[in-house]
Amino acid sequence: MSGIARIAFVTIGQTPRSDIVPEMMAEITAGLDAKPAFQEFGVLDHLEGDALDTFRAHDGELSFATRMRDGTEIITSKERTEARLNEILAEIDAGGFDLVVLLCTGTRIDPLKNTLVVEAQRIVDSTVEALAASCRKLGVIVPLERQVAEFARRHVFAGEPTVVSASPYSGNGVSDGAKGVADCDLVVMHCMGYTAAMLDEVRTQTNAPVLLSRRVVAGVVRQMI
Repeated sequence: MSGIARIAFVTIGQTPRSDIVPEMMAEITAGLDAKPAFQEFGVLDHLEGDALDTFRAHDGELSFATRMRDGTEIITSKERTEARLNEILAEIDAGGFDLVVLLCTGTRIDPLKNTLVVEAQRIVDSTVEALAASCRKLGVIVPLERQVAEFARRHVFAGEPTVVSASPYSGNGVSDGAKGVADCDLVVMHCMGYTAAMLDEVRTQTNAPVLLSRRVVAGVVRQMI
């Protein structure tokens, strides 16, 4: 096994992320005898009441959609979430981990001094950018309707992608939202909250290749194990 023995998974919501981490670890470690240990950290861990409310997004703010421990959705301020995220990452950087995996495709972070970081946004956006250069119409699925208008401010892809919303946390399924990208020839599910089952739902609406963000990130991590 390589030197990656301890992984820190970091969510902008609350831990444990039972909807993400087990699925990712299964893909990362499939067929391996020695499996790395992991620990989860969350920006919203141990918060409730007024302390939790300070992270909620106001009208006009760039926002994240994330998951609470009980499975409910919360919409948080990108600015305040990232500020707390960087504090947590600084603590993790001193904790002896071999790898940090961010479970969000919208974050920007400060560089760490001691620990490798798999930054989901950079991994997914770079992959999509490389593929989108030769596709005629790119489709993007994001969790929130408000993020459709925000998308061009947060991600830069060639051309004018078709962006639609479908929450991975609302329980309403994603197939209806995916109808808006049915005529695209490449689709990316641009949130780590989308599951393999949701990927199957989207594939019923389009004949195009569909990228699932957590699988793209898990593939990178697997190469490092």
